[in-house]
Amino acid sequence: MRIPYMKQVCWYLVFAMCIIAVAPKAEAGFSPSEAIVLSQTDRDADMQKVQTFLETKIVQQRLADYGLSQEEISSRLSEMSDQQIHQVATQVDELKVGGVIGLVIGVLVIILLVIVILKLTGHKVAITH
Repeated sequence: MRIPYMKQVCWYLVFAMCIIAVAPKAEAGFSPSEAIVLSQTDRDADMQKVQTFLETKIVQQRLADYGLSQEEISSRLSEMSDQQIHQVATQVDELKVGGVIGLVIGVLVIILLVIVILKLTGHKVAITH
């Protein structure tokens, strides 16, 4: 079975992938014009997020592997500024969300690519028992 324009589509995809690979990664964001001042309630909420994250068994085990005790962790947290605590709390939120959603999206993209490639090449997968 011959697929029309297969050679042209392949060359187009090769060219497109080369262009995508060469394009530089650009990140943008808002830059505040004033220093951000966090209130005490924000610090308490951020501290609670960080402490909840640190109380998970996996994190506790990992910190113990590095040789840190609970007292050392608590003393280091108390020495951190409001902005540092807020930054850590933001990273904890991103870590929890990004890990699961990123994995699901990655698996779905791979499955979609496999299906498209199989359809374009005319192959069929038959599972027999």
